[in-house]
Amino acid sequence: MQISTLLSSAFATAFLVACSSSPETRSGGPVEPAKTAAGAPLGWERAGYSSSGTSSGIRGDYAGYASANRLVDRLVREKGFDRAALERVLSRVERQQWIIDFVNRPKGKKATGPTGSWTRYRAKFVTQDNIAKGVRFWNRYDSVLRRAQAKYGVPPEYVVAIIGVETHYGGYTGKHRVIDALATLAFDFPRRSEFFAGELEAFLVMSRDEGFDPFQPRGSYAGAMGLGQFMPSSFHNWAVDFDGDGKRDLWDPVDAIGSVANYFASHGWREGEPVAARASSGGARAAAMKTGYDTSYSLDTLSRNGIVASAATRSGDKVSLIELDARGGYQYWLGHKNFYVITRYNHSNYYAMAVHQLAQALRARKAPTDPL
Repeated sequence: MQISTLLSSAFATAFLVACSSSPETRSGGPVEPAKTAAGAPLGWERAGYSSSGTSSGIRGDYAGYASANRLVDRLVREKGFDRAALERVLSRVERQQWIIDFVNRPKGKKATGPTGSWTRYRAKFVTQDNIAKGVRFWNRYDSVLRRAQAKYGVPPEYVVAIIGVETHYGGYTGKHRVIDALATLAFDFPRRSEFFAGELEAFLVMSRDEGFDPFQPRGSYAGAMGLGQFMPSSFHNWAVDFDGDGKRDLWDPVDAIGSVANYFASHGWREGEPVAARASSGGARAAAMKTGYDTSYSLDTLSRNGIVASAATRSGDKVSLIELDARGGYQYWLGHKNFYVITRYNHSNYYAMAVHQLAQALRARKAPTDPL
């Protein structure tokens, strides 16, 4: 989730297209936490991190890092962590130089004309295979998706499409230790160190409170986790226990479905309203207009510039003007409020449009009698 916002859309694509395996795969998720006789989670205790002891400082890759010591001080002071336990955890973290090299690699030159980039991007996600697997996932969790729609107002196809684009319906949730990825970016990526230090803090609180070994979860190179690729702060804000077992498990499809739907609802999804509509080309006048999910135009303004929606749109609506660099020339779309909500998941026009078009393809293919 939101990887293009964290780093860049090019990096996001590199992760998002690395999908394989089956919808049932839950590799990399927290194991069932051990319990005491009284029912308290043992996560950190079982892994040997939480017993009080003498503080001996952080060792290993982050020994002597002032930023790591500040994080420990803050967590001890504000979150009630045991200092010695935190230092033992951070002493086991492994710095991932490849992540630093990856995020610092030179960016390509900005295109000055059409290149067909949208067509190539779309082809990674809106495929017959992805549609078929998405329908099977939908059928398997149909009752859960219906319950999520009833509670949050988000149609099943958009929840399924998010999970499909992010992790191929749970087939690929990431292979990197989340704690290593977050620590590397928090302590060795100055440009975004404050953000990732906050995410590392949120992850450590999450592992303690949810009762699992902080070295167990695996995710993306940027620390995104589970079927919906939530960052740790998003877990705290929007993850829900949708199966009622007392845990919020991002690797469990039921909790993932509820959490994605809750994320959309919390960001303003409007039940029953459209997402996007194709528009006719406006030629040179359209090319001169600002485009993007954060633009806002009246239909009259667009019409004066030769841009007209191909589907009925309410005359009083304000819409964004989306330009897609498709093979054969630019495409124009009108984005409604719900399109903007999708971009809260990942701040990219291409991402939101891929989710929308995959959702529409899933809806068109879906039938209750499809085999599981």
